[in-house]
Amino acid sequence: MLVDTHCHLNICVKSEFDRLLTHEEIGAAEEFCTAATERGVTTIVNVGTSLIESKNCVALAHEYSDCYATIGIHPCDGNPESWESDIQKLEEMLKEDTKGRIVGIGECGLDYYHPGFDKPFQRKLFRAQIELAIRHNKGLSVHTRSAGDEVIAILEEYGAEVPPAVIHCFSEDAAAAERARAIGAYLGIGGTITYPKNETLRNAVRAVGLTGIVLETDAPYLPPQYMRGKKNHPAEVATVAQYC
Repeated sequence: MLVDTHCHLNICVKSEFDRLLTHEEIGAAEEFCTAATERGVTTIVNVGTSLIESKNCVALAHEYSDCYATIGIHPCDGNPESWESDIQKLEEMLKEDTKGRIVGIGECGLDYYHPGFDKPFQRKLFRAQIELAIRHNKGLSVHTRSAGDEVIAILEEYGAEVPPAVIHCFSEDAAAAERARAIGAYLGIGGTITYPKNETLRNAVRAVGLTGIVLETDAPYLPPQYMRGKKNHPAEVATVAQYC
């Protein structure tokens, strides 16, 4: 039994961001679910990156029994004008989730890679989502890019209250991996572990062992080495597993 803990089927079936899925697009996700099942992937977690994409993830979770959702706002997709209202709407979605299809908060975190980032705003948005997870006893799907030390430092602020977290697309060294594990966070390992030059990541996985990682694809992004240049999909978590 394999679990894809982080993918974006909502993006696999459409070409535009921040648009609600059509009935036909929701139906188109079935082929991805079927292909995953054929390779032993029994559970797929679709991860929200904005209010609209979070709604799409929930819609897929209601349509397919092997799909679950996280809801959240990616650090690059937060709106300084509406973020507080968006957090309230995410909280309403959690309260309405009587069937337990929402399993976590995220993708949230910090991204200091793209020019024009607003550090204070990103920190505020990240903390708001950590606190949302604490209030509703949910895990966290954490995005970090060029901000690894600060992401861990913010999580450390919450001490014993810090929710179970996955550091999505973990890309740092063994020392950073051990620091993440010290607060109970897991490393999200995807297709990048198959890249020939990524011995740093393979060493980090060896350092924490299988109990410190979870598998993911980030589909349609970050395909394994053998299919670089093509769209990734949840079935490829089986390929990732072979390298861990």
